[in-house]
Amino acid sequence: MEEYLVIILRTIVLYAIIVLIFRLMGKREIGELSVLDLVVFIMIAELAVVAIENPQDQFIKTVLPMFIIMITQIILAYFSLKNKKLRDMIDGQPSIIINKGKIDEHEMRKQRYNMDDLLLQLREKQIRNIADVEFAILESSGKLSVFETNETDGGITLPLVIDGDILEENLNKLDKTNLWLRQELRKRGYKDLKAISFCSYQDGEFYVDLKDEM
Repeated sequence: MEEYLVIILRTIVLYAIIVLIFRLMGKREIGELSVLDLVVFIMIAELAVVAIENPQDQFIKTVLPMFIIMITQIILAYFSLKNKKLRDMIDGQPSIIINKGKIDEHEMRKQRYNMDDLLLQLREKQIRNIADVEFAILESSGKLSVFETNETDGGITLPLVIDGDILEENLNKLDKTNLWLRQELRKRGYKDLKAISFCSYQDGEFYVDLKDEM
């Protein structure tokens, strides 16, 4: 009887601890979890199961690793917030799978994303014909964002600067250079790239958001 009480108490306490840990790690929809988030959730869940199934083990030995994982995740999230390259390494980058109605097979192979995957996700969005798609972007979460032909009046919006760093890959998609971007921004009064939080480009128009002053 005593062992059952221990299991019940541990289950309740672990439930509260896991809810607290997830709250401290920040809000994120399940469909937007990164690979790192998923690994963390699985590890914490496994540790919780071990703690419940082995009531004879010291409780602290199970709870301590859970908090270590949480602290590690928070530290990584902090540094990835400050560093675009680290964020890309952890979360990955969006990939344009269909660009102006043309399927990019090279990008699909790079992402190990096949035609069946594409057709499945298009069907889930009630799209029957690939010809109806102007742009399709495979997000880092694995979701497919789709823009139909009749929904788009122009090109897709491409981020060119994030957190002061130029996205060379997107410049290449526009067939533009680093020098071109710097000159265009300088014409508009933006001389310091490091002061730019976000800059995007679509159909000849720039959108620029400066970093908040600390």
